[in-house]
Amino acid sequence: MPAALDEVDRELVRLLTADGRMPNNALAEATGIAPSTCLTRVRSLRERGVIRGFHAEVDLAALGRPLQALVAIRIGAHSRDDIDRFRAAAPRLPGVLALFHVSGANDYLLHVSAENPDALRDFVLDHLTADPAVIHAETSLIFEHVRGTPT
Repeated sequence: MPAALDEVDRELVRLLTADGRMPNNALAEATGIAPSTCLTRVRSLRERGVIRGFHAEVDLAALGRPLQALVAIRIGAHSRDDIDRFRAAAPRLPGVLALFHVSGANDYLLHVSAENPDALRDFVLDHLTADPAVIHAETSLIFEHVRGTPT
């Protein structure tokens, strides 16, 4: 369990969530601490697993994949082998951005991107409904995505 976060740690996380490339001097100035202290605190946040990595937010339309969807997946037998196999394979499927294991009527949500509606349909048919473990796949188009801040 990571040590408790104080107000400065939370502000560092908030700032880095908004801009993961924010320079150390700017982070230090924004939080009112010395640059050396800031560097030590950010390093500590990473070592404790509070900050797990830095990622680029990509314009999927610029990559030719403007259509996004969430696909709710229901697994049939719930055998450990089926679950483990699906969990290992799904993130490697083309266009999969994220895999969420969820509670409720569905077992997984896949966040996917595609070139167009036909490509999305083909993805669902070729990779999901063709999987013998999958008994249900329901696709919901994403009209807008707004990133929240965790703090």
